[in-house]
Amino acid sequence: MLRRLTLTAVASLAALSAAAPAATAASPLVPLPPLPVLQGGWSMVQATETRLTVTVSESGNPAADGVFELECDPAGGSHPSAQRACDLLDQAAESGGNPFVATDRNAMCTQQAGGPASARVQGTWRGEVVDARFSRANGCEISRWNNLVPVLPSAR
Repeated sequence: MLRRLTLTAVASLAALSAAAPAATAASPLVPLPPLPVLQGGWSMVQATETRLTVTVSESGNPAADGVFELECDPAGGSHPSAQRACDLLDQAAESGGNPFVATDRNAMCTQQAGGPASARVQGTWRGEVVDARFSRANGCEISRWNNLVPVLPSAR
């Protein structure tokens, strides 16, 4: 993760360095603002931090119900599948998706009941605030839940 951030910063700096002479050829030199990655070093890492509190109830698996802490980079916390959960969240980020987005209110969903399971995920994911609720109330919500396993437990 840190390596990817460093490579991105270096590539951005190289692009700015190559573009600066052409941009300033017709105008007087104007100093570039300082790059955030070079100030404080860790500020970019903190901006991508993942720390989530996962609260699950009535999943059909008593061991999976409760409150779990999940931290990534490195994987840790009290979550029973921390590494697998962090890997899933990394895959979602790499694909550009956000697994915490609510179902569109206008979505056509099958009217099937997936049980009384409910969950709430709160905290930060890649530096973004998360406060998402999950249920298994219909086909869309069941799919949304299943797409977040193992962050959420497999519900029975």
